Amino acid sequence: MKEKIVLIGGGGHCHSVIDVIELENKYEIIGIVDIKENIGKKVLNYPIIARDDDLEELFKTCKNAVITIGHIKSNELRKKLFEKAKNIGFTFPSIISPIAYVSKHTFVDEGTVVMHNVLINANTKIGKNCIINTKALIEHDCIVEDNCHISTATVINGGVVVKSDSFVGSNATLKQSIKIDGFVKAGSLAK
Repeated sequence: MKEKIVLIGGGGHCHSVIDVIELENKYEIIGIVDIKENIGKKVLNYPIIARDDDLEELFKTCKNAVITIGHIKSNELRKKLFEKAKNIGFTFPSIISPIAYVSKHTFVDEGTVVMHNVLINANTKIGKNCIINTKALIEHDCIVEDNCHISTATVINGGVVVKSDSFVGSNATLKQSIKIDGFVKAGSLAK
């Protein structure tokens, strides 16, 4: 029998996370937490069952959660809801697509979602509540700290440190052994 999980956030990013959870086949999605006006609507056939003020009540029947709000302009809401749910007692499993490659010599912390076709090489550490988006490549000996979004098709070369709360845009390439703190524009070369 699969463990139950609740998804916090019902927008576009939620669609992608649902796809990964369904393919991973470890969790039963019991529903989605979103704004009050959306309760009763569905996201890919999963009902929106509550708002974030109802998390304590939800915790009585479901102990696992994942943040399914994206991180484009800001990650403040992702961080706030992660902390709120953690304080209630929710467990945040890491969600890893079965068609991603994550080295057995790598650590992925709680609440992080690793999307389809990601490659994370050896001796890398990924922090809490991160989005490692479709086709990202993170090479050996990297550190991606908490609450980061590594966007689609990003290339992070060996030894890079991505500081907490950073956003690395789609198709950006980070030169080896640098530190990133903040925002990296899509398609750029950071060196």
